[in-house]
Amino acid sequence: MNMGHEYCGVVVEVGSEVRTIKPGQFVVGSFCASDNTCPHCQFGFQSACRDMEIIGGAQAPYARVPLADGTLVATAELPDAEMIPHMLAVSDVLGTGWYGAVAANVRKGGTVVVVGDGAVGLMGVMAAQQMGAERIIAMSRHEQRSALARKFGATDIVSERGGDGVARIMDLTDGIGAESVIEAVGTQQSMDQATGVCRPGGSIGNVGVPHGINLDGFQFWLRQQRLAGGPAPVRRFLPDLMDRVLAGKIQPGLVFDQVLPIAQVAEGYKAMDERRAIKTMLLVEE
Repeated sequence: MNMGHEYCGVVVEVGSEVRTIKPGQFVVGSFCASDNTCPHCQFGFQSACRDMEIIGGAQAPYARVPLADGTLVATAELPDAEMIPHMLAVSDVLGTGWYGAVAANVRKGGTVVVVGDGAVGLMGVMAAQQMGAERIIAMSRHEQRSALARKFGATDIVSERGGDGVARIMDLTDGIGAESVIEAVGTQQSMDQATGVCRPGGSIGNVGVPHGINLDGFQFWLRQQRLAGGPAPVRRFLPDLMDRVLAGKIQPGLVFDQVLPIAQVAEGYKAMDERRAIKTMLLVEE
């Protein structure tokens, strides 16, 4: 199986039909290849492109990116080495966390709950902060992840889970709940927490890949909540997020707390599985 869908790097060769991407450019792409011209792309949902392909095989010295003109975004010049981790984070986890905040209708001055303290959840915290949320409650019981959540803008940390977690957040919000909830896990428990803390009329941005989630349609209807999400249209956000990184406004690459050569990729997965690492960055040896 060809693994890997997060990537950035320098173009070494282009196909005969590629028109805008040139060899030598530094580029960032999404995990979904898209032509960026079809009706769904023009509507802002490149992850539903009519010609969409899921990127695979990026954990390798070289990667082939289909639909390069629509998928890749190039920088004006080669970024400094210290920018590379931040650009890599933009390609997936930041773009996905950002979409979670957009789907959750995060607004300036609002209250946001982020369910999930993995890389995407932490990026959701960053996105909410950038969008001007006044209160950002991160659900985390992992010391290192909680600390990073605070660095990214979390105002409160809730370590409880399940019903206790819902009760704690309702207490923090004077029994009202949050108008915006980012669900970044994809389990039944995380979705129950998300619906449990979302106020009537609030919005849930579901970017955690669902695993066995069932929703009670009547209860969802009765709570008057909005639910949006799905595979993130990262391509929609790439230009803006790359500009924020290059301007020094955000440092999403801090989510990479382990760096390994690509030959040690198995250890990277093991460390993340055992929660010894939030996210591993793989380096290709020159």
